[in-house]
Amino acid sequence: MESFEVARLDTYFSKITSHFRPDDLPASVLVTHLLPERPSFVRAVNAASTLKAVLPKPKSIAPAAKREVETIAQCDDLSRELFGDADKTVEYFENRAAGERLVLLDVGGYFAPTLTALQDRFSGTILGVIEDTENGHKRYAELEKLPCPVISVARSPLKDPEDFLVGQSVVFSTEALMRGRGDILHGRPALVIGFGKLGSSIARLLHAKGVQVTVYDIDPIRRTQALSQGFTVARDRDRALRNAGLVLCATGALSLRAEDFSTLRNGAYVATVTSSEDELDLAALPAVYQRNADGAHIMRYQTTGHYFYLLNGGNAVNFLHGASVGPFIFLVQAEILAAIRMLTRGNLDHGMHEVSAADRAVIADTWLTYFNR
Repeated sequence: MESFEVARLDTYFSKITSHFRPDDLPASVLVTHLLPERPSFVRAVNAASTLKAVLPKPKSIAPAAKREVETIAQCDDLSRELFGDADKTVEYFENRAAGERLVLLDVGGYFAPTLTALQDRFSGTILGVIEDTENGHKRYAELEKLPCPVISVARSPLKDPEDFLVGQSVVFSTEALMRGRGDILHGRPALVIGFGKLGSSIARLLHAKGVQVTVYDIDPIRRTQALSQGFTVARDRDRALRNAGLVLCATGALSLRAEDFSTLRNGAYVATVTSSEDELDLAALPAVYQRNADGAHIMRYQTTGHYFYLLNGGNAVNFLHGASVGPFIFLVQAEILAAIRMLTRGNLDHGMHEVSAADRAVIADTWLTYFNR
């Protein structure tokens, strides 16, 4: 980013934090993608709370951004394993924020598996969780009983522009990698698994490029939505996999099991919008498949009589090209800052919550002042 762009962004976040800053600052731990523009958001989180640690998503770390963030707060390694074990989770938070009133800022439901144990055993107080993504929203919503408030911005109307542009960046990166091997999208039927906000955006963009698109979703309501928008909706998932030359996984959950890979037609490309550990059961893929690099960020999986291509190791393909969605992401980041104040007030029931429409309007109005130029 140019220096004047950073200055404008910092001023925008300063305006947001001055409006939503809690009277009594909590401590916080932040999971985030460390993209080039992210230090401004980290500074804003540190202004709205006392930031105890940053946990960068492993597949989306810009080295320069990490170096800058390390001057603001401790950076730690993030993994599902760390927060999948109750003892390790409690030990981690005791080391970082013992006795504190703590807000957890999450991207992908990392804290969900051990949240109850953390709430019971932590020496401080877990004020709540703020979740940024649809798959993380689902992880928390699926808990039998939430031990604290969870504020989700995943389904906020302020996130709609971001979701559309993420879909655009996924299609761009997928096509760029395919062209690197001399392939193109046209003439290659596509299967989009998952017709949520990201999947529907991807499907529409592929269709606009003249690609024949089939949609599969386990939710019958989403299937009717896809059908109403003119897409072919797969009745038989296995048949759809066999016919697709490109499979884009956009569920935020497990899209392809180990046995599904053998169903793919020869030469099919597979790409995802999130991490491989969420979308693909690659660990269970039979050992008979040989893995060989075939072009930049493309892995060829081959066994006797069958082969397919996996883009970016099964991780979010758009992060190869910056995953930029422009200034629209700052809308959602501002909503996260508003959510911190909501949790510090301590008047929310244990369960799922959203930022109020009034607070969203303040955010949108402020954003337009700085970025509608």
